[in-house]
Formats: sequence, structure tokens, C-alpha cells
Amino acid sequence: MSTAARPSALAPFRIRNYRFQWPSDLLTSWAFEVETLVLGWYIIVETGSVLLLTVLASLQFVGTLVAPVFGMIGDRIGHRDLLVMMRLAYTILSSTIMVLALTGHLTPLNVMIIVAIMGLIRPSDLGVRGALLAEIMPPGQLVGAISVARTTQDSARIAGALTGAGLFAVLGIGLVYVAITCLYLTAALLMLCLSRPKRTVTMSDLPANSGAISRLFGELKEGVVYAWNGPGMLAALCVAFLANLTAFPFTGGLLPYIAREIFHTDQTGLGYLSASFAVGSLIGSITLSLVSGVRIARLLIGATLAWYAMLLVFVEAGTLPVAMACLVLAGIAQSMSMISAAVILMRTASAHLRGRIMGVRMMVIYGLPIGLLAAGSLIDIIGYSATGALYAVSGFVAMLAIAVHWRADLWPVRAPAKVS
Repeated sequence: MSTAARPSALAPFRIRNYRFQWPSDLLTSWAFEVETLVLGWYIIVETGSVLLLTVLASLQFVGTLVAPVFGMIGDRIGHRDLLVMMRLAYTILSSTIMVLALTGHLTPLNVMIIVAIMGLIRPSDLGVRGALLAEIMPPGQLVGAISVARTTQDSARIAGALTGAGLFAVLGIGLVYVAITCLYLTAALLMLCLSRPKRTVTMSDLPANSGAISRLFGELKEGVVYAWNGPGMLAALCVAFLANLTAFPFTGGLLPYIAREIFHTDQTGLGYLSASFAVGSLIGSITLSLVSGVRIARLLIGATLAWYAMLLVFVEAGTLPVAMACLVLAGIAQSMSMISAAVILMRTASAHLRGRIMGVRMMVIYGLPIGLLAAGSLIDIIGYSATGALYAVSGFVAMLAIAVHWRADLWPVRAPAKVS
């Protein structure tokens, strides 16, 4: 299998723009993961409040509701240029935290405010980079390119998990943020090295009269309606929303609480838990990059159900090694599920609407802050295990309902969402 598979796995790197986008995305993802863990540990140590921890994690996703607007802007000015501006903004915001930390003026309130500002921009990064990827890659290489692109997030989470919280303990938050700022700046410079892909829509198409704003809203509505009615697209969006609402809270924003309060471990234990999920995700991404002929829609169903099954075992795990093993398996299922959803959306979407479609995809991430805030409150009321079991079981049942309701779009071999 390896002889035939290796060329398809490495083929995306034959495209010049991909050779710049991939490392730029990698450095950005590394910075995201280190920053998330460092700030999460900072808040839980400084305040000791699981509710404030979930508020911090939720603030990182406040921009999901305006993600379609970023997608529309990317469709008009170019996704490459938009990513450059976004990553320069990350550089400015992270350097602000760096200066505050190095001068001894950093407080939980400062962190919350800056994270809220970054949260307006950051949720759109994944969607915009996906739309750019669809522009620069030939259709036949899209599945492999998306799978390889996912390794930027997965490897970043491993690196961030194993270094972020530990570096915070050794060096302090100020010096860690020096590295984070450098990562963002380098990512922006690499993105500048991409040649601009040919755009389907340009700024010259905008009318120079009072109807411009109404036309912009019309284009935004067009993308939302298209995503809502596309074959298999609504099902993929519902799966993404469900996963963010009920699965991701326990493998992301709540991990500092789980490490400190459930397994009574320190930053090292937090790193091991986060890295375990990331290792599984990386295994899933690499596996999909090496295989062909996958029935993506069916994989979406099976992988998501497996994800919830492992999540149920994870919240009942009594020891750290068992929890880590569960997270590895959950990470494999998560990777295959989310890659499947992304492929369905990008393969089905018209070229001139890709940015808006991926913006809608990012908008459903708003389920994550809702799920996080609800989990923080429920943990205080009914406890961690009961809350985790409730999330896992309800997610599993809802996924079965999605599979049954959209079975004509997802299950048959020749269904509209069947892409491989």
C-alpha cells in the first residue's frame, strides 16, 4: 500500500503555494495551541474557577457568528490577503499580552479582554485557510491536501501540549509570549510569499453607489441559503455543530480543570492529556491522507458515533493512563469525522461561494462556547462525571437522528454527499 500511497500523500507539496501555506498554517496552529493552554492554566491557577475557565474558552469563539462575513470578505479581496491581515492582527494582540506580562501588569481581566478581541478574528482562520486550500489545489488532490493540512493542527496540539504549560511553569508567561509572537509574525510573512490565486470575485465588481451594502448582505445571504440547501451540506453542518456543542468541550476548554481537579495533576499531566488527543488526531489525518476510495459520508457517521462512545469511556476513566488511551482513540475518530465534514462542504460548494460556505462552517463552532458555559454550570450542580455522560449520550443519540434524517444524502453509495 505504501508504494502507491506515498505519492498521493506528498503530492500537495508539488504545488508552490501549498509549500508556503502549509508551514504558515503550521506555525499559526502551534501558536494557537500554546496560547490556549498557557492562558487556560493561567486563569485556573490565578482564579481557581472552572466557570471563569469556560468563559475564557468561550471568548475565543465569539467571532464564529461573524465568520460568514470573513468568508465573504475573503471571496472578494482574496483569501490569501485576508489571512495575512488576520495573522498580523494575532501578532499585535499577542505582543500586547507579552508586554503586559513582562512589565508585571497582566491580570485575568486583561487576558479576558484581549482574548475577546482575538476571538472575533481567530475562529475564521480555519475556514479561510480551507477556502484558500480549495483554490490552490486540483480537485483530485483535495482529500489528500485537506488531510495533510490537518496535520498542522494535530502536530501543533502535540507540540503545544508538551511544551506550552511546561514552559509557562519554567519561563513564565512573558517569555512564552515572546515565542508566540514570533510564531504569528513568521506565519504572516510566509503567507505573504504565496502568489495570489486567480479570484472569481473581485472588488471591482462592487457597485459604487448606495446599493453596495445591500448587495453585500445579498451575497452573504446567498452563501447561507446555499449551505442550507446543498445536498449533504446541511447534514455536515449539523454534525459540526453537534460535535462542538457536546464533544469538543471535554477535549479542549475543560482539560485544565480535568487535569487539576479530576486527576490531581500539574501542567505536565495537562500536557499529556492534550497531547494524547492530538496524537490520535494526527493518526487519523495521516491515515486518511494515505488511503483512497473512502466513502466520506459513511465515514462521517461512523467516526462521529465512535467519538461519542470513547468520550463516554473517557469521562468515567479513573486513572490518567486510561484517560490518555481514550483520548487517543477519540482523537482518531474526531479527525476522521471533521475531515469528512470539510471534504463534503468543499467538494459540494461552488468555487465563488467557498469562502462563505466555510464561513458558515465556522459559524457553527458557536456551539462550543454554548457547550462550555453549560458544562461549567452543570459540573457545579451535578458533577463532572454526570455532566460528561450527559453530553456523550445526548451527542450519540443526536448523531443517530442526523444519520437517519439525512440517510438519502449520506448513506447510499451514489448519494449526493458521497465523495472519496
